[in-house]
Amino acid sequence: MFFILELVGTIAFAISGAIIGIQKKMDIFGVAILAMTTAVGGGIIRDIILNITPPAAFREPVFTLSSLATGILVFCSVKYRLRLHRQAFMEMLLRIMDAIGLGIFTVIGVEAAYAHVADTNIYLAVFVGVLTGVGGGVLRDIMAGVPPYIFTRHFYACASLVGAVICSLCWAWLGSLPSMLIGAGIIMVLRNLAVHYRWSLPKAE
Repeated sequence: MFFILELVGTIAFAISGAIIGIQKKMDIFGVAILAMTTAVGGGIIRDIILNITPPAAFREPVFTLSSLATGILVFCSVKYRLRLHRQAFMEMLLRIMDAIGLGIFTVIGVEAAYAHVADTNIYLAVFVGVLTGVGGGVLRDIMAGVPPYIFTRHFYACASLVGAVICSLCWAWLGSLPSMLIGAGIIMVLRNLAVHYRWSLPKAE
């Protein structure tokens, strides 16, 4: 089940990375690399923090290869004028895939903290969870030359933080899988509500 969740999150984040690459007019190589970076970047940061070497992205190539394949498929869909080339559809798909990836990778980060660190406290679990969730997106935005999504978009990192806290608090009572599903679900709901109702934090003038 954990493998399936991580694969779904990988594909979701890869799609969001590929869409950003296409919007920035990158070639097929750039789109594929941006998709891969978005999909596995947060996991690499997580593994480095938890001293898991080599990171899972290098030990289990299925995630890297699936993200590259996803990026290429998204590029071809736009190149050959399939439905993905429509701007409104791309924006909707980006929002949905980003919410799915954020939710899944945040709780996977929480699970990794509990699995690999003895006597993990909630602070460490939440910290690693949020970094896993947003790390790939930050790397994506830096490579694409845009302000990181988590600093400009409404209620993005905060949704990850809320979900990670709830997942960690439920861990001892509900176990790993129910806690992860609850945490991921809350993050996805919060992200979509934030977009729909335009929730945002105060910004500098």
